[in-house]
Amino acid sequence: MSLEHLAGAGVQSAAEACACTPGCTDACCRPSAEPPAAWHAAARKAKLLSWLSLAYMAAEGAVALAAAALASSVALLGFGLDSVIEGLASVIIVWRFSGTRILSATAEARAQKAVALTFFLLAPYIAYDAVFALAAGHKPSTSWLGIGLSAASLIVMPLLGRAKRRLGAILDSGATAGEGTQNLLCAYLAAAVLIGLLANTAFGAWWLDPAVGLLIAALAMREGAKTWRGEDCGC
Repeated sequence: MSLEHLAGAGVQSAAEACACTPGCTDACCRPSAEPPAAWHAAARKAKLLSWLSLAYMAAEGAVALAAAALASSVALLGFGLDSVIEGLASVIIVWRFSGTRILSATAEARAQKAVALTFFLLAPYIAYDAVFALAAGHKPSTSWLGIGLSAASLIVMPLLGRAKRRLGAILDSGATAGEGTQNLLCAYLAAAVLIGLLANTAFGAWWLDPAVGLLIAALAMREGAKTWRGEDCGC
């Protein structure tokens, strides 16, 4: 049983009585004892990684928006605004593991739903951006700043995403794992932007970026639904 289920049963923290129903065989069900020191260490790491993600997203968004303005690139504009939405997920995890909420099953359930909502905010925007670019036949100019930014994100985001998903499994936290998945989606989007910018520069194939963007939007909706249902806890 996930922490979200425990929250629904009225349990306020991991230190309270376990709300698992008799005969429960769910691997996510945790004992009522105080979490060990390793769990608290993982929680601190999750919070730290979210702070680092927030700082990176702020820089990424600012650079992407500047590059978009210089190159008249719809893809880079979408990438920059996407950074804002992803930053919200980082803020949610920082909130989740601050103060008395660190052991609160209710806070985990709320954070899990909130992170799922950021997926639902992200997917329609990426889809709209991709459809608009395809319909308008928008052909941006070369942006070496955008190429450099997307290449950097393609390196940084998978590292953050995989680390957060591992911590999500340790913490039994669908919210943390969901934020990690969103970082991985950011890497996919960075790859799409990079491919689009390079293909446009070398071959004039401007349509590759929005086409891949549509696939990423569909993936974001699927992952958002999984996070909402608590299927991303790592169990």
